[in-house]
Amino acid sequence: MNVEFRCKCPISSALDVIGDKWSLLIIRDMLFANKKTFTDFSTSEESIASNILSSRLKLLEEVQIIRKSKVEGNLKSNIYTLTEKGLNLIPVIAEITIWSDENIRGLNPIMVDVDRENLKNNKQTVIDGIRQGYLKSIGSLYGNSQ
Repeated sequence: MNVEFRCKCPISSALDVIGDKWSLLIIRDMLFANKKTFTDFSTSEESIASNILSSRLKLLEEVQIIRKSKVEGNLKSNIYTLTEKGLNLIPVIAEITIWSDENIRGLNPIMVDVDRENLKNNKQTVIDGIRQGYLKSIGSLYGNSQ
């Protein structure tokens, strides 16, 4: 494994894996924009450079947050899907969304609207819905609902 951990702190260790500018955006795109291929990720509005995208996908695969596979009948394209570790980041993404809506919205007038109250009041239901929706979307890749 190529991850170098700076210290024994759990927050620092998590940031060593997902704390760069791009990793959570890749996961966001997998969850909410149905992105699964290198080409899909490269079209995100944040304009990630292809060499950085490649290294982030490799890191996320190495730490088992995503898996890379081929779909039967398409041996050319790699398909990236979230593992259980990746799905376990959904609550983290929900909390970051709430925090950003409460604390950053005033600094970024073009930020998309978030139903913060619903997310706060029904957090587990929303998280479960995101998880189930994602699993359903990738189930069709493999001929089941995983």
